[in-house]
Amino acid sequence: MDLYPLKFKPILKERLWGGTKLKDVLNKPIESDITGESWELSGVQGDISEVCNGDLAGTSLNQLITKHGEKLLGKSVVARFGNEFPILIKFIDAKQDLSIQLHPNDDLAKERHNSFGKTEMWYIMNADPGAKLIVGFNRNVEKAEYIQSLEEGTLLDLMNYEEVSEGDTFFINTGKIHAIGAGVMLAEIQQTSDITYRVYDFDRKDKNGNLRELHTGLAVDAIDYEQKDDFKVDYPHKKDAVNTMVDCPYFKTNFLDLNSSMHQDLSTRDSFTIYMCVGGEATIDNDWGNVSIKKGETILVPACSSTVNINTHRAKLLEVTI
Repeated sequence: MDLYPLKFKPILKERLWGGTKLKDVLNKPIESDITGESWELSGVQGDISEVCNGDLAGTSLNQLITKHGEKLLGKSVVARFGNEFPILIKFIDAKQDLSIQLHPNDDLAKERHNSFGKTEMWYIMNADPGAKLIVGFNRNVEKAEYIQSLEEGTLLDLMNYEEVSEGDTFFINTGKIHAIGAGVMLAEIQQTSDITYRVYDFDRKDKNGNLRELHTGLAVDAIDYEQKDDFKVDYPHKKDAVNTMVDCPYFKTNFLDLNSSMHQDLSTRDSFTIYMCVGGEATIDNDWGNVSIKKGETILVPACSSTVNINTHRAKLLEVTI
């Protein structure tokens, strides 16, 4: 089977803090008024993505990896991750503030959960006026002071707030305390992991009247208590060019702001390529086929592709590789 560009059925997640922008702005097939996440490409156990275009429609991501391995993922990716798909791709709509949380690093996640850690990045697609993120502390904090703030309900006084607008990009490394604020819709690229330590949830209750579980004990030794200004990504915005946003051990993301078509030589790229459309629309073809993509959609170009053509008059794409 020739591996054409693959589109997957979104996996939609209701969340206590979710809203309707994934339907209203990105045209996701949603009926709920509290849909918070659309998992676009997932190898997380229990939430495996399924192809929805072409002859491979109905095939799961895991089945593709088992059958095609290095042709799909790339030799170096298989060497590092085996049959695990290493990236989780989402669109997120926060009608309300998300919980304040953080993610453990690889070593801690492996020891405690037999999982990868969770390094992630955010690209802001839509933000209500005044919408903010919480990213890190507003000063250096001692562990004892942090614990005391939880006991006294003053954690918010220690948080760093960042007002955001479309195009802003943030890199969230492991250990960094953070939260997406109300009114923000974003694209998220992360390691394949669903390990989150929730430390404060604004005392909200779910539909059954229960408080959500907190992980304050697990979080204490996973937090980076030092104030750091390392999260806002300053990236170039050249038109019709490949602009590097993030290049870390877990993924590399480029920003393509296209007013015309682009041809890319992938023959030396030993990795799959993901395109997330965050504006406009395009048709993407490789050696074996093509697929259209519009704002709010994601495709996977297999590693065996020697070239890719992005045909468009106007598109903004996030290009993700390993």
